[in-house]
Amino acid sequence: MGKKERIEESSGNVFADVGLPDADDLLVKAQLARRIGEIIKGRHLTQAEAGKVLGATQPIVSNLLNGQLHGFSLERLVRFLNALDRDVEIIVKRRSRSRDKARLVVQVTG
Repeated sequence: MGKKERIEESSGNVFADVGLPDADDLLVKAQLARRIGEIIKGRHLTQAEAGKVLGATQPIVSNLLNGQLHGFSLERLVRFLNALDRDVEIIVKRRSRSRDKARLVVQVTG
């Protein structure tokens, strides 16, 4: 007899789904890193060229583009976006009563 598969709907945050601590922070870092990668790719920059723009070394850019985000703070990723001529806006507002806890969200435009 075959095994029954159990399908569980995602929360929208893969880091939370697998039970990692600081899942919201990890998701935000991943979203910012993805956007940085898109900008670098759109400008057709090599990792070394991107490093010069970001004030980082090529290996650091490589880690960023390959999703190795353990050495990157949110502040550093924001500085990278600024170096790539992107404004970053932070909005602080009251949590919705429909949620148990406050959250950290990234909304990417343009």
